[in-house]
Amino acid sequence: MSLGEWAIRKRVTTLTMTVILIVGGLFAYQSMGRLEDPEFTIKEALVITTYPGATAEEVTEEVTDRLESEIQQLGQLEKIKSVSTPGKSIITVEIKENYDKNTLPQVWDELRRKVGDAQANLPPGANSSVVVDDFGDVYGILYSVTADGYSYKELQDYVTFLRKELLLIPDVAKVTVWGEQQEAVFVEIPRAKLRQLGVTVKSVLDALKQRNLVSDAGNAHVGPEYIRIHPSGGITSVEDLGDIYVTDEGSGKLVYLSDLATITRGYIEPSKKIMRQDSTRALAVGISLASGGNIVDLGDRVTKRIAELDGSTPVGFEIKPVYFQPDYVTKAVDGFAVSLLEAVGIVIVILMIFMGLRSGLLIGAVLLITVCGSFIFMKMMDIQLQRISLGALIIALGMLVDNAIVVTEGMLIRIQQGEDKIAAARAVVAQTMWPLLGATVVAVMAFAAIGLSSDSTGEYCGSLFWVLLISLMLSWVTALTITPLLCEMFLHKGDGDGDADPYGSKLFRAYRGCLRACLNHRWVTVGALLALMFTSGYAMKYVDQMFFPASTQPQFFIDMWKPEGSDISAVSEDLKILEKKLAEDDRVEFTTTFVGSGAPRFMLVYAPEKEYPNYGQVIVTIKDYHDVPVMIEEYRNYTSQTFPEAFFKFKKVRLGPGRDDPIEVRFSGPDLEVLRALSLEAQNIFSENDNARGVRDDWRQKSKVIVPVLNEQAVRRAGLDRPDIANALKAAYVGMPVGVYREGDTLLPIVMRPPEEERSDVGSMNSVQVFSNVSNSMVPLGQLVSEVKTEFKNNSLHRRNRKLTITVSCEAKVGQPTTLFKELRPQIESMKLPAGYTMEWGGEYEDSTDAQAGLFATIPVTIVLMIIITIALFNALREPLIIWLTVPLAIIGVAWGLLAAGQPFGFMALLGFLSLMGMLIKNAIVLLDEINLQIREGKEPFTAVLDASVSRVRPVMMAASTTVLGMLPLLGDAFFVSMAVTIMAGLTFATVLTLIVVPTLYVILFKIREQAA
Repeated sequence: MSLGEWAIRKRVTTLTMTVILIVGGLFAYQSMGRLEDPEFTIKEALVITTYPGATAEEVTEEVTDRLESEIQQLGQLEKIKSVSTPGKSIITVEIKENYDKNTLPQVWDELRRKVGDAQANLPPGANSSVVVDDFGDVYGILYSVTADGYSYKELQDYVTFLRKELLLIPDVAKVTVWGEQQEAVFVEIPRAKLRQLGVTVKSVLDALKQRNLVSDAGNAHVGPEYIRIHPSGGITSVEDLGDIYVTDEGSGKLVYLSDLATITRGYIEPSKKIMRQDSTRALAVGISLASGGNIVDLGDRVTKRIAELDGSTPVGFEIKPVYFQPDYVTKAVDGFAVSLLEAVGIVIVILMIFMGLRSGLLIGAVLLITVCGSFIFMKMMDIQLQRISLGALIIALGMLVDNAIVVTEGMLIRIQQGEDKIAAARAVVAQTMWPLLGATVVAVMAFAAIGLSSDSTGEYCGSLFWVLLISLMLSWVTALTITPLLCEMFLHKGDGDGDADPYGSKLFRAYRGCLRACLNHRWVTVGALLALMFTSGYAMKYVDQMFFPASTQPQFFIDMWKPEGSDISAVSEDLKILEKKLAEDDRVEFTTTFVGSGAPRFMLVYAPEKEYPNYGQVIVTIKDYHDVPVMIEEYRNYTSQTFPEAFFKFKKVRLGPGRDDPIEVRFSGPDLEVLRALSLEAQNIFSENDNARGVRDDWRQKSKVIVPVLNEQAVRRAGLDRPDIANALKAAYVGMPVGVYREGDTLLPIVMRPPEEERSDVGSMNSVQVFSNVSNSMVPLGQLVSEVKTEFKNNSLHRRNRKLTITVSCEAKVGQPTTLFKELRPQIESMKLPAGYTMEWGGEYEDSTDAQAGLFATIPVTIVLMIIITIALFNALREPLIIWLTVPLAIIGVAWGLLAAGQPFGFMALLGFLSLMGMLIKNAIVLLDEINLQIREGKEPFTAVLDASVSRVRPVMMAASTTVLGMLPLLGDAFFVSMAVTIMAGLTFATVLTLIVVPTLYVILFKIREQAA
């Protein structure tokens, strides 16, 4: 008993399973997790170390290099990058692709141990390193909180309260606050007051350091009790600081601190981070989703909780979404669901046109059952509804009906010829079961390369393979079980004479005549096809190349870099002007500004910039994404005219992994000045190209440094050293932490500094007082230095894999970056590099190369498996050879389709091409199996080839039509459009040609000729 016969005879069981697939699928769909983009693990951690007072070169040599030396011993390390700036080292540790979110925590633990081992080798003055392993966390719900008419402290207190409340919500993993300022108590002492009252700075320091410290007074035995002793006398308010006595060791004078200093409470300046929402000072609150949670459900819970807190929120406080991923996810999933329904409708209509109303509806029902069943297994495998998984279902639709079409077509013909329905089911299923399985597995294997790829791109697109695997294999099962039962229930017998010719229509007769001519002129046919194929291959050179396209999200980013050494407040003031201009634009919904670093990572493909005081970013949210290109050009012109000294970069939201600079070239070597010279030469080459803009390098300009040149003899005579002078200068111009003020569970630093007018007077540097322990007196700096000069020094040094590396980047004004890259590449590669220096390409070229390398690493295995399957199906070599000779035909439709549609050949188009290969092989397998079957039944070989080919026209054309037209909804999706064009155009041409080429190659390899009548 065949599987089809069993399904008919056990119809109650079959129908029960059908109902389970439908109902279970609908419930699974409702409960599945939802995301905008598929998850992929950011396999990076940061190691941050501060080394106050050190230059960028000193940080590189004394901190970064020593840490990198230890970190590089990690066996899991892929690459290591670092940025060394004055006083800070930031090392980015990237782990190999074969480690995932489950194994990374162990890697980070080992990284911490390595970093801990390296601490003993760090220089005196360097602080302990901090390992940040949540750098890749995504805060998909990002709010701005503003407080019009309230102080910054009141805003910060409310945000602290809000954060505690949000952490209580189920499925909230983390809540981060961006833009908080460090509050402090400032003790401002004019130098004139110190001289007037005869008090030294050291006396003030000693007095402040001793107060409000937690000290252990011990315990006392009192009878059977052992009671703790805790003396009073702590400082309970900022005003109490003024009652501290300052004792001068030299003169013995006692002076109230309030007589010396102005004591205030404020925030440390300059600010490290500044945020504004629509030009109003704000704080950002980011919420991340717990693993396995549903972002849409979380969004509902967060929105509900904020509404509940409205009663306790003071009037004037506003909580506005900067980025609310649940809305984007709902819109994306709903849009794809509509596209899926449209595609299903298109497929069913095509089936009804080709096969009649009854057969079309029957196969359409099997399609819906298969899709519903697929949701059950997707739920079981924890595959969420997102851009890739839903797109995979749309891609699969046309292929899902292939198996059902073959079975229905076979049974329909036999039933019309009067054969018993159960006998027809038995015969058709027995005949097609294994060929369909082999063809289905081959179609799945065509996508296996992306599913097995271990890089970030493979992880991002991996659900494409798993969804296709689930749905296509399930379609094979439903085709052999549910389809025969539905055919038995709904298809009617013919008259029973069996004499009617089902292939007697004009279409079949025309194809038969055309095929006969091609077979009789076989070498002319092959020659024409080869010429067409090579012409199409040549045409591919005119198709643009790209990695991933930009998103259609109604947002864009404006990055601003002022010259190195710029104050963060100057960056903030300039961006206020830009914000005002944007506020006057009716196309703008709202703006969000981050100064000092990038925003929290609010979407997976957003890479936040590290902390730089001369950097700021404006996120512009607009009403219609179609306005993005026009607005970018308008504001590019505006910023270049309004802020000529600053560098601006405009960015669209990306789709998929990648980076912001599409064209990058890196130079590595030992000498800083040689690397800067190579960078300048490369920048000149870039700038000479009229299509290049945004030319820069990541070391940027050198920055000004004030250098007091010490008189070593005078310094030694005064009993001083370099740290003494550095501390005095820091106290004079920035302020010196001298103690801690305790307020409940909050610790505020006490900072001693001169008043604003003295701190901003660089010209009076020589009058800065330095305390000498030898003379027990203050010594003016002017007596300790020979001169004060200004120098230009490196402000940012980058290394890659422990080599100094400078990266030059640019972007294309028009067209794809690959076109500009092809123009620049020979010029850059012709540069003469000194011995010991290397050059390599980065940007989109590197990303695409790495992604394709990950893909092609698995392609040979999948192709070998596909070849083995085709050989096993036929237990021969000639049939598989025929199949694989048809694969290159796909290039014909792909080349002309992409050129006609104006679409580039990117990573998704490459995946489309690989899937096309599986579709062609599947069609060829079914056709060759029918030819062999008819020959085995005793037909004359040439007639068997003709008859078998004619009998496969409707299934093959129908399968191609459903696949091609079912992808129409994807043409409106920026991410899938190039893949859709590739499959639609390639399959259209290749299917027509397959119906000619496969029979032609068959008669050539098997030496079959038409017998004379």
